[in-house]
Amino acid sequence: MRVKHSIQRQQLRPKMIELVEELSGQDVKNCYQCGKCSAGCPIAADMDTQPNQIMRLLQIGLVDEVLRSRTIWLCASCETCTTRCPREVDLAAIMDALRNLALEEGVRNPERSVTFFNQTFLRLIRRYGRVFEMELIGRYNTGTLDFFKDITKAPKLFVRGRLGLLPNLKGRKTSKPVFKDVEKAKSSRRGKKVDSA
Repeated sequence: MRVKHSIQRQQLRPKMIELVEELSGQDVKNCYQCGKCSAGCPIAADMDTQPNQIMRLLQIGLVDEVLRSRTIWLCASCETCTTRCPREVDLAAIMDALRNLALEEGVRNPERSVTFFNQTFLRLIRRYGRVFEMELIGRYNTGTLDFFKDITKAPKLFVRGRLGLLPNLKGRKTSKPVFKDVEKAKSSRRGKKVDSA
């Protein structure tokens, strides 16, 4: 299905493209639209905009449209696109940068449950140093109002030793510096935005 776009000058955001490239370490102009990323993507059928179309929208400067798409949130970062790309564009890194920018820009996520899961997951990593599955399941199911999702799987996982009743705190020392570095990078980026405004 072809989608037509009319481009207005005020929609173009070249500074945001530079930011995407800085965050991802990729040059969006390297993509020449062969479509191998979209052809190999295991989630492409559920996406509203195919991965190669995301790249084209970035190339022409329509960042806002990209940030509002479901695609960036559905991307599983499996890197199938990255391994198939003949130009060695790391599309998974670009998708990650786009998700971060969408959060920073306050763009409403059409896939709320994905964002909720990511935030809950990171909160638990910050607290315990590694994920505590029992709490993750409880918080996710409660937060998405799907209270009994996968409830039948819990006993099997528990019996096999895959689901602990208490959190493991071994990784707390190693995870704290990572979160500090991320906060430092975010505040540095905010400072750059203020300077360029």
